Amino acid sequence: MPQHNIVCEWLRTIGMPQYGESFLENGYDELEICKQIGEIDLDAIGVDNLSHRGKLLKSVRTLREKGAAIVYVLINDPKALSNSNEILASDCDTPVTMKELEAVMKRHLEADGIRLTAHPYSTPVSIVPVIKLAAAYLGHFI
Repeated sequence: MPQHNIVCEWLRTIGMPQYGESFLENGYDELEICKQIGEIDLDAIGVDNLSHRGKLLKSVRTLREKGAAIVYVLINDPKALSNSNEILASDCDTPVTMKELEAVMKRHLEADGIRLTAHPYSTPVSIVPVIKLAAAYLGHFI
């Protein structure tokens, strides 16, 4: 049974959990390392099925092009984005809109009780010191 780490979760998300143990045994235990996978690596890992190879290579390309952060979002909220498995395993042309990502992040922040508009994430700014600073700065040039 493969260990549970981000690579195994990624493989599970794209429908290929059977390769988890082999990935880990061959040193592919981080998504950044998986971004480098090519045909030769798939030989070493033992992925012989041509359709699996194609799907994995497309997903690796997506990791490189779109970044691995999407995997973390999808693992924590797999129903967050429509067609999440397709996003991870598809060609890089598949759009992931900012609106979709924003909605996912907002739900996660709310669930964790984090309000970005409140202290300590945000501090009210008084306009008076800013105006005084700007006036003093401009005074040096007048």
